[in-house]
Parts: sequence; C-alpha cells; structure tokens
Amino acid sequence: MTKVLKGTFLLVATTVLLGFATACSSDDDDQPNPATSHKIVFKAEASTGSDINIAVYGIDGNATTATSLTGTTWTSPEITAPSGTLTANVGVNAVGANASSTLKVQIYVDGELKKEGTSSGQSLSASANYNF
Repeated sequence: MTKVLKGTFLLVATTVLLGFATACSSDDDDQPNPATSHKIVFKAEASTGSDINIAVYGIDGNATTATSLTGTTWTSPEITAPSGTLTANVGVNAVGANASSTLKVQIYVDGELKKEGTSSGQSLSASANYNF
C-alpha cells in the first residue's frame, strides 16, 4: 500500500508541476484579468468511505504539499495571487472505499468555480490547472 501511495503522490506532483510548465497555453474559460490580484481556493471532495490523504496546490512555481490528510473533504487556505500570476494548480490523492469511488478537485478564483478534475476507482488521483 505504501508503494501505491508513493507512486500516486509522484503522479500528482508531476501533474501539478507540468501544469506550472504549461502556463502560457490559452484557455477558453472566462478569464479574470491577470493584471489584478485574485483570491484562490482549492477544494477536494471524495465519495463516502474514501479517505483523502495528500494534496499539492499552488500558483505559478510555488507549490505547497499538505500531507496526513483524512476524511472526504479538504479545502486549502485562501491564497492571494498577485497580479501577473499565470497558473493555479491542484493535485489530490485519496484511497477509495471501492472500485466505484470518486474524487473531485476544484479551483475557485474570486469565489467562482473555474476548473474541475475528477478521478474514479479505489486508487484516486485528480488534478486541475487554471491558466489566467
């Protein structure tokens, strides 16, 4: 089980870092103005009986890792993204209760949901990135 969690963590960390690397790609979403600061919150929700255990989140190249998490929900502290911020990224791992378990991650910018990622199965790993 430890090898699975370590492997899943590496997958999430790689996904988040790749999201940082693709900061210059365009996005069709209604974009907030990158010339102003923004309030960013990351959230995760797993299905009943699942257990969230790690989250990697941040803006541009500044990632934070939250470990030893438990439960079916997680919310990051609010981050103030300064003007000129290019990306917001999140990756979360969880252990599902069974093969039909789900995990959803979300990125909120100034209180509005901008991006969402999902995963299903017993070994859950979901990520999302948002380009300003």
